[in-house]
Amino acid sequence: MAEAAIKQNTFVWEGTDRKGTRIKGESRASNPSMVKADLRRQGINPLKVKKKSELFSSTKKRKILPKDIAVFTRQLATMMGAGVPLVQSFEIIGRGHENPAMQELIMSIKGDVESGSTLANALSKQPLYFDELVCNLVAAGEQAGILETLLDKIATYKEKTENLKSKIKKALFYPTAVIVVAFIVTAILLIFVVPQFEELFNGFGADLPAFTQMVIGLSEWMQAYWWLVLIGIVGAVYGFGQAKKRSPKFNHGLDRLVLKLPIIGEILQKAVVARFARTLSTMFAAGVPLVEAMESVAGAAGNALYAEGIMNMRDNVATGQQLQLAMAQTNLFPNMVVQMVAIGEESGSLDAMLGKVADFYEQEVDDAVDGLSSLLEPLIMAVLGVLVGGLIIAMYLPIFKMGSVV
Repeated sequence: MAEAAIKQNTFVWEGTDRKGTRIKGESRASNPSMVKADLRRQGINPLKVKKKSELFSSTKKRKILPKDIAVFTRQLATMMGAGVPLVQSFEIIGRGHENPAMQELIMSIKGDVESGSTLANALSKQPLYFDELVCNLVAAGEQAGILETLLDKIATYKEKTENLKSKIKKALFYPTAVIVVAFIVTAILLIFVVPQFEELFNGFGADLPAFTQMVIGLSEWMQAYWWLVLIGIVGAVYGFGQAKKRSPKFNHGLDRLVLKLPIIGEILQKAVVARFARTLSTMFAAGVPLVEAMESVAGAAGNALYAEGIMNMRDNVATGQQLQLAMAQTNLFPNMVVQMVAIGEESGSLDAMLGKVADFYEQEVDDAVDGLSSLLEPLIMAVLGVLVGGLIIAMYLPIFKMGSVV
């Protein structure tokens, strides 16, 4: 049913409103009959309804991003807070979205809700975009009659999570981009520039410095086997991607390794702790039982090592152990976090304390990313200077000795 709902088309229609004024518009539906029925519900008398040709459509589908889901959740929470009915909220958001793929997703959910399905069930039919955590929170909100409040919490959670992800990407993108550029520049110099100097050096009639000979040898190897280097890089990237998708053991080892990296590892650890605290705080505040919430929290951790530790915590909490003791036994969480959780459990305000922990570590990640950028700029300049400058020095050393040969 979900697949059939997703396969909707755009229809162009003409009709008259209650005053007899002729109006035009577009609607998305499975067939013309549904368009006409929808228009009549809005007080519009449909005159013409025809399928819009894709050849003349100016909008192109693009991939639905997590950011799109975060914005959609905030829009839905805002409209429900303003008293707009749920189905009408979907209609307004869907028609106003610029991405046709997102429009189809929203209209598919709207169709399920109109057919009598709960919002949680409708969202669960789209697992690529709405994870178990969101579905559980929505279900809790519908059962307790506080869907509007829970949607607001989900929207805040999504926004903060996406903001945290963007900070991590910012921390990793800059050094990665510079390393790639440095490799490309070095390869170009070795393959195209150094051979020109080599032809010049052949007529010197003197032995070249060892450093220059080493660079020329590396250049000759690159000219002969550049294709092997390219295949090796592509193969390594592809193999890494496949191993990450298919091997839990590889993911576990990789996540353990990245947490031990200097500077970057500390930022990633703080990000995981912030995500853990934010997710558990949101679910606990929504009334989801702690043991049940822990499974969703483990799935949202973003690190296999922490996910395993959280599942162990869940098992310990299920046997009656306090959360702060279960956290301490994993040796994954800073002492301050464990103490804040202990205070929250004692005072009965665990969700508030976890929220404060999340705020603190999100700010820590923000400051660390800014500090990392300031630290990396001179370091990267030094690395580029050594690579490019070293090649230039190697090429000009024989020229400096030319006078003695002449």
